[in-house]
Parts: sequence; C-alpha cells; structure tokens
Amino acid sequence: MKAHYNQDVDILRIVWSESPIEQSDELQPGVILDYDGSGRVVGVEILNASRQVENLRNHDSIPVLQREGR
Repeated sequence: MKAHYNQDVDILRIVWSESPIEQSDELQPGVILDYDGSGRVVGVEILNASRQVENLRNHDSIPVLQREGR
C-alpha cells in the first residue's frame, strides 16, 4: 500500500494495487474509489483532504500500518 498527499491540490491518494484502473466511482462527495478490471478496489482519492482528514496539512508524510503475518 502507498499513500501520497499533494498539498498543492489538497488530494490524498491511497493505492493498494498497481493494477490498471478500469473504472472510478464517487463513493460520496470528494471520495473516489478506483477499481481494476475484476471490480476490486485498487485505490482511493480524497479531494479536499485537509478538510476530511484532521490536521493533514501539518504532516509531510502519512504513516502507513503494515499488516503482519500470522
């Protein structure tokens, strides 16, 4: 998983897979889900992210939690 925040345009992009995006749908205003050819969610874009994610403008990077194996 990768996350990138672009402060210039205030967009947070989180990508779970590098699969090509075949379709995008707006889940709710300002939240766009990206799907691959099999209908799996491969990414999400959050527009006006600083309004939707508390204190995002104060961070240079976004910590990402990694799932540990069992």
